[in-house]
Amino acid sequence: MTTTTPAATLTGAPALAPLLARGALLSPLKRPRPDADFPRTRLVLPGLRIDLARLAAYERVCGFATGADALPVTYPHVLGFPLAMRLMSGRDFPLPLLGLVHTSITVTRRAPMPATGTYELTVYVEGLTPHRRGTEASVVTEVRAGATAGRGAASARGATGTAGPSGVAGPSGVGGAVGADPVWESRSTYLARHRTTAAHSPEEPSAEPPAPLPALAEWSLGGDLGRRYAAASGDRNPIHLHPLTARLFGFPRAIAHGMWTVARCLAEHGTPDAAAVRARFRAPVQLPGTVTYGAGDGRFEMRGGDGRRLHVSGEVGPYPAA
Repeated sequence: MTTTTPAATLTGAPALAPLLARGALLSPLKRPRPDADFPRTRLVLPGLRIDLARLAAYERVCGFATGADALPVTYPHVLGFPLAMRLMSGRDFPLPLLGLVHTSITVTRRAPMPATGTYELTVYVEGLTPHRRGTEASVVTEVRAGATAGRGAASARGATGTAGPSGVAGPSGVGGAVGADPVWESRSTYLARHRTTAAHSPEEPSAEPPAPLPALAEWSLGGDLGRRYAAASGDRNPIHLHPLTARLFGFPRAIAHGMWTVARCLAEHGTPDAAAVRARFRAPVQLPGTVTYGAGDGRFEMRGGDGRRLHVSGEVGPYPAA
């Protein structure tokens, strides 16, 4: 894909904790609106290898089979999340990181991705759109295949090399995989709630809540689920870790990561080698708690233990669609 937007090549994955802190400190200064400017730089991380121990921890906490040759369909989101956070925690990103809600994700996987492969990540902000409750940002993650590596050569350190304070090697084009189609890509939407004007408030068609899908499993979730997923994914947002830190942000208890709810459903459902996934986050899952998993006709969902409150819903099918 040809692009004229600038790219910055990183030498390693950014550390998430400083980005979370920076985003929190800058949040009160943000004035979100759908016509605001946003960062145009594409962040590129070439030569990425998978930390197999961390991958195994992710597989266990999400319910995927461990030791498989291919990455779980949701795992590249974990790889790209530090780059997305670098963009969304910056001064030039117009939405406040505090209170930002992950509302949806679409994933396209064009082929299986070997766990011992080498990859190039590209992450960028696609744009801002008005929402009836505020402003939504779309963030795109692309993964391109690089040279393959044997299992013995896979790095146990995670991302390639050791980054300097900025982790940026310098401006460039889109790395060595320029022109190659992504083997995996996602588009996540993040909502910043704020008052809207009539001009910025599109009317959304009202829809009846969907009828529950056939319930196929019930899962009891421990109070430590957020900490276990955080250890595997690196996403240590305080709302997921402990009731005390969650209360600081208005939640009575810790809540499960939204991406865990999608991953757990897809681990149960299964996905084709070439797959298209769409998921929408509806309501947080409080921890500890009990949830039910439902599925049918290519759709999946997670509801509260009583089957009434819908937490996440989605669809999965082959790519390209039949």
